[in-house]
Amino acid sequence: MPGHLPDAGGRPHIVVVNQWREHYAEYGRYLDHTTHRVTYISTEVGRGAIPDEAAEVALVRDTGDLTEARAALAGLVSRHGPPHRIVALKEGDLLVGAQLRADWELPGPRPADLLAFRDKFLMCRAVAEAGLPVPEFAAVSDHRAVRDFGALAGWPLVLKPRVGGASDGVVVLSGPGDLAALPEFATPMLVQVFNPHPIYHVDGVFDGRVPTCLRASRYINSCLGFRDGTFLGSVEEDDPLVVRAIEAAATEFLGALTSTPVPFHLEVFVERRPDGASCTFLEVGARVGGAEIPFLWRELHGYDLMRAAFDLQVRGTAEVPEPRAATGAIGAWLLIPAPTARPCLITEATSMVGRHPGPYAEALLPAGEVLPASNAYYEHVGGRFRFRGASSTEVEAALAATATQFTVRAAPVPPDGQLTVRIPEVTR
Repeated sequence: MPGHLPDAGGRPHIVVVNQWREHYAEYGRYLDHTTHRVTYISTEVGRGAIPDEAAEVALVRDTGDLTEARAALAGLVSRHGPPHRIVALKEGDLLVGAQLRADWELPGPRPADLLAFRDKFLMCRAVAEAGLPVPEFAAVSDHRAVRDFGALAGWPLVLKPRVGGASDGVVVLSGPGDLAALPEFATPMLVQVFNPHPIYHVDGVFDGRVPTCLRASRYINSCLGFRDGTFLGSVEEDDPLVVRAIEAAATEFLGALTSTPVPFHLEVFVERRPDGASCTFLEVGARVGGAEIPFLWRELHGYDLMRAAFDLQVRGTAEVPEPRAATGAIGAWLLIPAPTARPCLITEATSMVGRHPGPYAEALLPAGEVLPASNAYYEHVGGRFRFRGASSTEVEAALAATATQFTVRAAPVPPDGQLTVRIPEVTR
């Protein structure tokens, strides 16, 4: 049942910042929209995830723009009264939501609480100062600083914005000559020594001391490669020795950054050994992982990570998962990149549900619909697929078969732009 805020007189005004079109967060289940006055600050694309019972939707061009969000909130306040809580769950909206809370002196994370989870230099420094393994790194402001770092640390290097997401602006430099192709830096940057080991993402909820729930998954290909047109996948790890090593490392990494409860999406380099694995820090966000992670957790593991993140911002606590609700299956997900620059008109998309091996669920736009340009980068793609099975090996085989057999094609959006934009069809 939808929740209620304790000790709140009347109909408290809750403001939600949202840009998802898909139901990554099921807001209508998390909060009773009849006993609360729930308003939304959203993009046009994000309307699809907003319950019909919402008191109002204030549209903005970019939910991550603080000036726009402040103006939208001012309008909502004039019509619905001061906010009682402010919720912002997506990575690019976290600091905006935190600043709006600070503006109104509301409970919940403030910018200072989240900055080390957004600024990659600050997070790496905190991990290093705790004596934990992290690739050698430095904050850099120009090409010369990168060359000087490489001369001491060696090549190849990874160069990335200090604040960013979805591998936007990330490049791998094989040597100093690669800098010639790059413009001068427009934002603060971080440079790191390249680590060749497989990357895992680790998702769950941290209670301030230890993860209360956690699952580790190995990426198939990379987030950076996805931007270059390669499919991106992820397979949950079923080797207990590797999982235990990752859980121990995650506890240390998160403890170096915070002592308060947070949802987390952690990425680590994993070097496997006969007795388990060793882990090196990559980066972490104080939010639920994207792609198909929220759906796999709800459908296979019986726990709603988005509900936990929502409750932590609204109520300050999150429920502990009940293992008996889990299916026991191993999960995996696959994203196929957009077939051409977004926005684009889908002309063909091949359903893969029902094939063996294949996915148990997919989200595809049918021919004739528009794949929009949106900051929700891993949502609006050529195809999204979810898998379940008895082992990591089984679901990885299904993932690989789907990546090979799936076809999606698109054309540029006609100049008049008068086309319907819909939520991808989810098939199970």
